[in-house]
Amino acid sequence: MRIITRPDFDGIVCAVLILEAENISSSVKWVAPSDMQQGKIDIRHGDIIANLPYHPDCSLWFDHHFSNRIRHKVKGLFEIAPSAAGLVFKYYQSKLQKRDFTKLVTETDKIDSANLSLNEILTPEKFPYILLSMTIQDHVPADELYWNKVLDLLRNKDIETILSDTEVRERSETVIQENESYRALLEKHTQLVEGVAISDFRGLDNMPYGNRFLVYSMFPEAVVSVKIGFENPGKEKVVVKVGHSILNRNCRVNIGQMLSYFEGGGHKGVGACRFPAQKADEYLPIIIDILRENEPEGSIVVKIHRRDQDRRHNRDRRKNAPPYPTPEGMPEKRKNERRSNSEQRKGWKKTNTWQSIKIRL
Repeated sequence: MRIITRPDFDGIVCAVLILEAENISSSVKWVAPSDMQQGKIDIRHGDIIANLPYHPDCSLWFDHHFSNRIRHKVKGLFEIAPSAAGLVFKYYQSKLQKRDFTKLVTETDKIDSANLSLNEILTPEKFPYILLSMTIQDHVPADELYWNKVLDLLRNKDIETILSDTEVRERSETVIQENESYRALLEKHTQLVEGVAISDFRGLDNMPYGNRFLVYSMFPEAVVSVKIGFENPGKEKVVVKVGHSILNRNCRVNIGQMLSYFEGGGHKGVGACRFPAQKADEYLPIIIDILRENEPEGSIVVKIHRRDQDRRHNRDRRKNAPPYPTPEGMPEKRKNERRSNSEQRKGWKKTNTWQSIKIRL
């Protein structure tokens, strides 16, 4: 029996709870969601998967991501919830009697659902669980020893003792310093386009990381943010991270559903995708279009098909075409082309007015 989870704060807390409830001696297997989606992970009978896409060979599955929902019943628990750890806690509550994990799970719900105040965004050092979560970098495989250390600390120590640990304290100090540097990079590389804060870091050698909520305090008019960068210095893959603003909650796009069409996924309010760099010119304009138009989830499929058709014909029918991000920066706006009255789009039907209809893939 193994625990298969992702190395973010939610995934680590899932592992804490499962280890307390089950008799498991093997080490936790830390996995990236994209590797699960692409079938790169060997899943066996007896495995418990948490905070990751479902695999039919597992014995238990816990998840809360909108894009990972499945239609049939499975052993474990799936719900659209603030965190996967909350679902594990709910499932195993009768077995978790040695320690009270209520506070840990409540804080995990808050962090993973980004239910933070402006004060918590700007001064994470005043909030122990938030600061600890920021020391965990799931994009650095070499940090596996640290993930295991935090897992062990959360099982056996209180939060004050954890933060006083030498390595945790050093990483916390680094996080605070990096957040200041990250603010400067956001100011330089972010542009606001019709309510969408686009941070394009493809011009840098390495994609910078920092307080992911900071952009919302710097661009209060934004309802959603898009962070773009290369996955590694080889620049073979582009990483796109999208999130609803937690200070200006007016984005109506289901992020997880949208990114599931671009080799990614996530929650309604936040998600990510990774794809080959050569697909950036195809994918990024559609993603930006959907976010800029800010319409409910039902028309996402229509927009994807519509923009794909427009691109094939080298035209842009929008009244206010936004500049599309490229590695070289933000180009000038394109000239608009009007659609003739007789021209009918795929995925549209004409009644007395133009109405979008959902396309089944």
